Order: sequence, then C-alpha cells, then structure tokens
Amino acid sequence: MMDKRASSPSPMDIMGGGSRDEEDGSFSNTVTTMRTAETLLRLVPVALCVAALVVMLKDSQTNDYGSISYSDLGAFRYLVHVNGICAGYSLLSAIIVAMPRPCTMSRAWTFFFLDQVFTYVILAAGAVSLELVYLAYKGDTDITWSAACGSFGAFCHKATASTALTFVVLACYAVISLVSSYKLFSRYDAPVANSSDIAAFKG
Repeated sequence: MMDKRASSPSPMDIMGGGSRDEEDGSFSNTVTTMRTAETLLRLVPVALCVAALVVMLKDSQTNDYGSISYSDLGAFRYLVHVNGICAGYSLLSAIIVAMPRPCTMSRAWTFFFLDQVFTYVILAAGAVSLELVYLAYKGDTDITWSAACGSFGAFCHKATASTALTFVVLACYAVISLVSSYKLFSRYDAPVANSSDIAAFKG
C-alpha cells in the first residue's frame, strides 16, 4: 500500500503537468501564428513586384512626336530586373518560412543578410526611377532636357505607377528586415556588466 501511494502522482503534480501542457500549447500556437504572419508578409511583395513588373513591361507609347519605351531607359530596365528577382526571392523565402522547421542560427543570419540586401537594392531601383520620372515631368534646363510627359503622358503615368508600387515593396521589405533582425539578435544574450566596469564608468 505504501509503495502504491508513493508512486501515485499528487494533485500538485497533476496540476503542474496540466499547466506545463497549457504553456507548451500556448507557445506552439504563438509560434504558428508568427510563422503564418511572416509568411503572409513575405507573400505581399510577390504580388506588388509582379504588378510593378507588368506595368513597366507594357510601358510604351507611339504618337506624332515619336515613340518611347521603358527599354530605352536604363533606370526602368533596372527596375524591371529588380522587381523580377525580388518576386522570386519573396516567394522562395515565404515557402521556407512556412515550413515548420526550427530556425537555426545560420538560417537567421541568411535571412537577415538577404533581406537587408534586397531592401537596399529595391531602394536603389525606386530612387533612380523616381529621379527619371521627375525629370520626365519637370525637365532640366541646365542640361537642356525638356519635359517629355506633355508629349508622352500615358508613358509617364505607367512609369509613375510602377515606381510607386516599387516604393510600396520597399516599405514591405523594411518591415521584413525588422522582423529578420529581431529573430536574429533576440537569440543573443544581453551583455552583463561587471561591478568593476560600472565603477570605472562612474569614475
């Protein structure tokens, strides 16, 4: 009887086990929710990049003044290439994030590095395209570059739309970069200050 009583779990053990199970379940649900949110966040740029890409690819106009196409301008060609590569990376990264695998340190560093690179690449594409759109609308008398949008209005409207979509992609990647930065650096412990260091700092 004594052995049987000793081996049976106490009410506190049962309550403690249930509490741990609830905590584990809550943590698992939180991780799943965060994974789903990040996956959706990485899928948003796919649609935006494809939209900006398609709009720019169709950006050409012919009228009595002549003809113009996005392929005539290096900045717009760069924008097309960047949006295509970004769409592919966004889709691939979303698939990887959606997989229920533990996030290793190497994986966290890889996402952090690539997210930072793509953020600045998209920024560069948007900046040079915005400058070109501004010159197309306003011109530049110092270099005798006249405004072209008065003659090629439809071309300028599509270029403006594609550039605006690219900046929305940039905003998405800024948030994605913050997420990947948090996931990486939250793995490191905060530095512990020694008493001697504190005394030397105060002195």
